[in-house]
Amino acid sequence: MRLQGAHVLVCLFFGLLSFQANGQSKKFIEFSYDQGPIIGNNKDWADELIERIDYKGFDVRFGWRSRENNHYNYINRFPSYGVGFTSALNYHSEIGRPLGIYAFGDVPFGKINFDRKLNFSFYTQIGLGLNMNPYDAETNSINGFVGSAVNAHIHFGLKASYNISNSFNVFTSVGTKHYSNGSIKKPNSGINFIPIALGIQVQLDQEEFQPGPKPDFPPLEKRFYWDIAAYTGLKSYEIGEKAYFRGGLGLNYLWELSYKYRVGLGVDWFYGAGAKQRFPSENVRFTDVNSFAIVGSWEWKLTEKLYMPIAIGVYLDKAALNQETASFYERIGVRYRMNQNLFAGVQIKAHKAKADFFEFTLGYTIPGKVIKTTSR
Repeated sequence: MRLQGAHVLVCLFFGLLSFQANGQSKKFIEFSYDQGPIIGNNKDWADELIERIDYKGFDVRFGWRSRENNHYNYINRFPSYGVGFTSALNYHSEIGRPLGIYAFGDVPFGKINFDRKLNFSFYTQIGLGLNMNPYDAETNSINGFVGSAVNAHIHFGLKASYNISNSFNVFTSVGTKHYSNGSIKKPNSGINFIPIALGIQVQLDQEEFQPGPKPDFPPLEKRFYWDIAAYTGLKSYEIGEKAYFRGGLGLNYLWELSYKYRVGLGVDWFYGAGAKQRFPSENVRFTDVNSFAIVGSWEWKLTEKLYMPIAIGVYLDKAALNQETASFYERIGVRYRMNQNLFAGVQIKAHKAKADFFEFTLGYTIPGKVIKTTSR
């Protein structure tokens, strides 16, 4: 991953979380050990590489759980946020010793019950993956997993924790840990571990987590929104090639479904640069490098400003020279609303879970007229 894009990724997400750590937060430190297999892709080189690699690693996290009893915290069951560091314990000449610096979110399952000993949650981590030995045609040709030393670190999974005392929790988790550069540099099959973790959480204050009764919810203004988004990124198409601009525009019509979710329908346009350089002998047409799609969107509001966009798009036509390999694509990421109109974010666009490119997004929202107001 190019360092410029990596800096944007980390600065954006860490900045979004920093405002959460305040005096109303219950702070903690977690330590965990994890171990698990690496997932292949049915290629001979991948099977050979997997036989050489055994994954064992550790994580250290600093987190906080806000006690602020507002409606966003309440409907999301008072999530925890924080930052962390992870590292593989063993060094392998083919992939190096992967490290991760990340931000995380941990969202509990079930009804709110602060006295419960056994709790379940799901978590997401996003940040930078470092210290990797990338593909090299002469010295490391077997590694088709990553083509760059710096990659994105993405980890999601399920977690079960048990409260031993006011000071200590023990937990176990299982998930998928993924390192990829989003096709900025090929090859980029991605490194995928399935780690099972055991760990301990140490509370940094003894005060019980009791935010209080259900808060008053503000009136929910049911209205439509127009979202206009510009996507920018880089994509490499072949091993040894440079990366070219990849981007586009999106127009989405969204409905404020609830305090927690928005849903919508829209259109996306995508463009891929560099076709004339990659195919100098061909007559490159507009439809070879431009594609259009219908996209269904869902937004999960974590706070007043932070939310996760998730989308499925169906191509009306695919651009043959942009490696759009399926009839549909997926999008997931994180966005931050700077005010009522402006937002920014980073998402990954993929075909059947294989990265097309990282989208660094800047957008503008046009709120519609309030149709009705409801309260909870």
